[in-house]
Amino acid sequence: MAISPEFRLAVECCHRCFRGAALEREQLALPDIDWPRFQELVCFHRIEGLAWDALKNFDLPVAVRTGLKNAATAITAKNLRTAAQCRVLLERFGEADIPLRFLKGLTLAALAYRNPSLKAAVDIDLLIRPEDLEGATRLLRENGYRLAAPRNDLTDPQLRSWHRLSKESTWTNPKLGLQVDLHTRITDNTRILPRMGMGSARQFVEVAPGIELPTLAPDELFAYLAVHGASSTWFRLKWISDLAAILDNQSPMEIARKYDLSQEYGAGRAAGQALLLADELFGTLDENVTLREELSTDAQTLRLLRSAFSMVTGAPVEPTSRRFGTLPIHWTQLLLLPSLKFKLSEITRQAATALRSRG
Repeated sequence: MAISPEFRLAVECCHRCFRGAALEREQLALPDIDWPRFQELVCFHRIEGLAWDALKNFDLPVAVRTGLKNAATAITAKNLRTAAQCRVLLERFGEADIPLRFLKGLTLAALAYRNPSLKAAVDIDLLIRPEDLEGATRLLRENGYRLAAPRNDLTDPQLRSWHRLSKESTWTNPKLGLQVDLHTRITDNTRILPRMGMGSARQFVEVAPGIELPTLAPDELFAYLAVHGASSTWFRLKWISDLAAILDNQSPMEIARKYDLSQEYGAGRAAGQALLLADELFGTLDENVTLREELSTDAQTLRLLRSAFSMVTGAPVEPTSRRFGTLPIHWTQLLLLPSLKFKLSEITRQAATALRSRG
């Protein structure tokens, strides 16, 4: 599958930042790069910090060097604020006896990248039990957060109703300039990863000196990241880079084991799509030809791969601004599980979401 030199360079920048990547990787080739286009790409895909880490020792155009360096500095500063806030939230929730998990964000950065402070993150994703929603929202308000989505004027019963249909609500702290996505489940459609949640195995990850945060254990994390990326058809490079990074340097047997477990968890074709896309861009399955061939025999998984590849390598604009809008995201979600019951439930969910957004 063909991609532009600028996108290929962006992929290589991510690859060089993987936690297990050898620092003595082959010399990075800089062909005739359209630097303004490259800068636009890395900004859209939110990998400016990774691009800076990979290219800071190269002779770059002044505007590109300045832009990447400034972006990396801003990302690092925000990650420091985020780490401090995560420690506060962990302590507050612990005092209230509300267990939680941190999804993606700083924990994923620490697991995936050599210099995790340069991985950009928009929000802090917190997973709680559904029965803890009222207590969690009270704690967020006490710590300076206010409900931003769906609406800031919802009552507690209305918010509970929202969470019955949606996996998350969004909270912002204007003083800190931070956002929390509060999850009461892993996925919007409960037929995907149906048993994964607060009861799933966990691991603790050090995200800064003295700050350890709980997140999903490695096997569960792979399945979750695959489904999360599939839910948006992988239109940002950083998502597939994160997944490829946590699989980097793992044995073919270990990757195959993770895939098999993802099927037991209910990730469906999302896991195959993720592995084939990571393979296409980062060579994740270069040493696992058997698994590559197995995944490639499923026509629907290949359709999912082609759609994701087109989305991530396409024009660096939000899906809503593309020719067919979010249609590729919606139809690919119908293919994630083969059963008719899933397809009907997904159509119903999408219709309900569309009606609610209009109301």
